[in-house]
Order: sequence, then C-alpha cells, then structure tokens
Amino acid sequence: MLNSTQLSYFTFGAYFDTGHLKYLFFTIVVFLYTLTICANLLLVIIICMNRSLHEPMYLFLCSLFVNELYGSTGLFPLMLVQILSDIHTVSAPLCFLQVFSVYHYGSVEFTNLAIMSYDRYLAICCPLQYNTLMTSNKIAMLIALIWLPPFFTVVVTVSLSNSLQLCGININKVYCDNHSIIKLACSDTTVNNVYEYIAASCTVFCPVSLIFYTYTKILKVCFSGSKQTRQKAVSTCSPHLASLLNFSFGVCFEVLQSRFNMNTMPNIVRIFLSLYFLTCQPLFNPVMYGLNLSKIRNICKSLISCEM
Repeated sequence: MLNSTQLSYFTFGAYFDTGHLKYLFFTIVVFLYTLTICANLLLVIIICMNRSLHEPMYLFLCSLFVNELYGSTGLFPLMLVQILSDIHTVSAPLCFLQVFSVYHYGSVEFTNLAIMSYDRYLAICCPLQYNTLMTSNKIAMLIALIWLPPFFTVVVTVSLSNSLQLCGININKVYCDNHSIIKLACSDTTVNNVYEYIAASCTVFCPVSLIFYTYTKILKVCFSGSKQTRQKAVSTCSPHLASLLNFSFGVCFEVLQSRFNMNTMPNIVRIFLSLYFLTCQPLFNPVMYGLNLSKIRNICKSLISCEM
C-alpha cells in the first residue's frame, strides 16, 4: 500500500497513440486555449477600463470571466504537454494542484451564477431599492462569497484524498480528477465519499436552488409587469440561463462518465464528455454575454471601428 503523499507520479490512461496526428491535436488545443484566454481577458479589460460598466452586474461578470481564465489555465497547459508526450505521467503534487484548480473552478462557477441571479432578482423585482440594497460593501462581500467558501471546501477535498493509501497510479482520464484518485484507494474511503456528497450539496445544490428561487420570482414579476420589464428581464437573464444550462449539462456529462461504467462507449466520446464543462464553458460565456449585453457589444464595436 502506498500513501498518496509518497507517490512520485500518476499516469493518465485515457490518452492513446495518435502518431503524427498529435501535432494536429496540439495545434487545435493551442488555438482553443488562445481563443479562450483572449476572449475572456478582453472582456475583463473592457469591464475594468470603462467606468460605465462599474455596475454590480458587470462586476460579477468580470468575476465570471476571471474564473474562466483560471479554469482554462488549470487544464490546458498540462494537457498540451501530455499530447506531445509519449509517456503520459504527471507528478503527484502537480496532479493534486490540478484537482484543486478544476474543482475550485467548478464550485466558483456555480456560486458566481447564483450571485448573478440574485443580482438580477434585486434589479427586476426591487428596482427602486436596488441601489440601496446593492452597495459597494455588499458587492465586495458577495465577490468574496463567490471565491472563498469554495476555496476552503476544495482544500478539504484535496487534503482528504492526499491522505489516502493508494494501490494504483493509473487515472483513466486526460486530467487529474478527485473521484478517479479515490477509486485507486485501498484504504477506507467512507469519509471522502460522505464529504464529496456534502461538498456537492454546498457547491451545486444550494446555488442551483437559489437560482431556481430567484427566477421563480423574476417570472412572476415579468408576467404581471409591463412590456418594458419583460424586455429588460429577457435581455439580461437569457445569457445567464444559457450559461447555467450549458455548464450544468457539462457537469452532468462528467458525472455520468465518471460514476458509471461506459467502457462500451468510444474512448474519444468519453474524453469529450469529461472535458465539455472545462473547455466549452470558458468559450461559451464571453460569446454569449458579449453578443447579448448591449453595453459590452457597443464597446466592442467601437473598439473594432477605432482599430479599422
């Protein structure tokens, strides 16, 4: 039996020999990573540099785009190394660091979307009290709430996994995953499994419940309100709902292929399902919000016209 702290490396079992095609895959992944970084970084800069966008909704959006940069960087650099490598190994400390970044990214994403739904609820359902309710101190507190509780939750998750005695080193994925490490354990994993359910409830169920509650209230106001109120709700809430659905489906794909036996499914399909929430969401959000929010869209148009 091996303690995970004594392991020097893990191996990725989901990579397969692609011959010279690996250079094509490497180019595609570099393109996706570059596009993700540029799109999210551009929107972060636009929000930070334009005082007209220093409103709660856009500050929470800025936090969301920063999280996309964070999650992408936790995945793509190591993946690029593995694509070109003939021996698909990763050091144990780097593996646990990736587990932390991937899980923290996912937790922050759900919490950020929940806070954004709360902000839209106040703006649409309590428009007259919005400015007194959403003060600068409260915005700072909510942004801290987005990032800090998930941080401590994931620290405990990684610490529990790091203390396990392991009987293997093969992770059947293209990136480090906590559940895959737990499956390698030959010691009791009851505490890990129970904590995983508790952590999932705190980081997924609670935010989704808040989103469901706020949108129930928003729909009631829309049905009973004026046409202008409905248009405002649609313009600001549709990107948020699309983002939530896209990310939720991606997480569901990952959970299904991790928890259930899908050996009959082609390897490339399983890899795609496990990567969807980490690769598509960081690209989906800047496109969705950049196209649907008029203020951001107009600033992007003015920047393009100035460059031309």
